[in-house]
Amino acid sequence: MDERLAMLRTIQELEFVAIELNLFLDTHPQDQAALRDFYAVRNQLLEAVRRYEEIYGPLTATGCTPPHNQWLWIQSPWPWEIEYE
Repeated sequence: MDERLAMLRTIQELEFVAIELNLFLDTHPQDQAALRDFYAVRNQLLEAVRRYEEIYGPLTATGCTPPHNQWLWIQSPWPWEIEYE
């Protein structure tokens, strides 16, 4: 469970940074450094979510589910049901 929690923590951190950069870019759309940072974080986030969902199943109903699996959305604890340390 420690690896799963670490992966979820990473996803949460990357989502936070992406949202903050998105908000900043709403008011500073010409800031090229912020734009580069946003795309770098977005790519890291997409990869982190892909890796997590490949191992533990989807984080959302529209998440990545390999075609050979059954409907995984309800088979494991939902993200908010996981007990954090």
